[in-house]
Amino acid sequence: MKLKKTLLGIACLASLAAGAAQADFPNRDIRVIVPAAAGGGTDAIVRKVSNIAEESLPVSMYVENVEGGMTATGLLQLMKARPDGQTVAAITYDSIITIPWKNMLPGFNMDKMRMIARITSEADAITVPENSPYKTLDDLIAAAKKEPGSIRIGIQNMGARTHLTLLQLQDLTGAEFKIVSYDNSAASQKEALLNGEVDAVVTSLGDLAPLIESGQARGLVEFSDTQNEGFPNVPPVTETDTGLDLQMGSFIVMVAPARTPDDVIEKLEATYHKAYESDEFQQWLKKIGVTPAWLGADDVTEWANDTQQQLFDTMDELVDKGVLEK
Repeated sequence: MKLKKTLLGIACLASLAAGAAQADFPNRDIRVIVPAAAGGGTDAIVRKVSNIAEESLPVSMYVENVEGGMTATGLLQLMKARPDGQTVAAITYDSIITIPWKNMLPGFNMDKMRMIARITSEADAITVPENSPYKTLDDLIAAAKKEPGSIRIGIQNMGARTHLTLLQLQDLTGAEFKIVSYDNSAASQKEALLNGEVDAVVTSLGDLAPLIESGQARGLVEFSDTQNEGFPNVPPVTETDTGLDLQMGSFIVMVAPARTPDDVIEKLEATYHKAYESDEFQQWLKKIGVTPAWLGADDVTEWANDTQQQLFDTMDELVDKGVLEK
């Protein structure tokens, strides 16, 4: 009986301690994992919004870049972290789509994370050199149909998002491009575009903003249904003469480990929402040509599940057609 009382007492103390820790959250600096290289678009956006967010907290938010495995390495660290809100991470398209579809982390699913909020949405786009003879998406498609395989388009990673965007464009239009893959690097795409190694590239307009702003390149189309205010001369695909409604791109979603308490998620969501709505962050996003796209914890979870299922179905169809390999 004494042993039972002792064990019960320990359990009660542990429960009280956990409750106190939650009530005091955050009580130490918050680690923010970015599963991508420093200096990239995801890194810049997460650092910016987290730097603003920490102004509302009694602690700092420090970003750590954990590269590897198409974001899988960083995700593994997040899933192994204590579910106390002191470790959060940014996830992107590959985390929700590529990794689970390819079964890169056996047993992985989104139930092993709790979503805090979606911060941004960044559509894929086709960009060409300034002196390109292709003035519209129609021009590019027509040329690819006339001489199949003659137009070289650079993507990031075979089987990843930009590859899927281009495969869907081919499938919907009957155009055939020569696909040139660069290892997850917009920097390599920029170099290839400038030296004439490719005729166009598929990535976000934000990735190529310096080239576009300097007049060395121009956006041909963005795979979105909304005009990008940062690039007013680049039409969304739904406003082109092609009649296409192909919408593809990446996004940034903040997540915490599964089993993180509701009140901690709510505090993190509120903190990031305040930073997101700040004039500083909104003006900065506009400057770099990235679309603000807030969804809170409940909405982003539903959106992620729906998006995952929709793209899984699309990718499976492309595999059945022999267009894509799993």
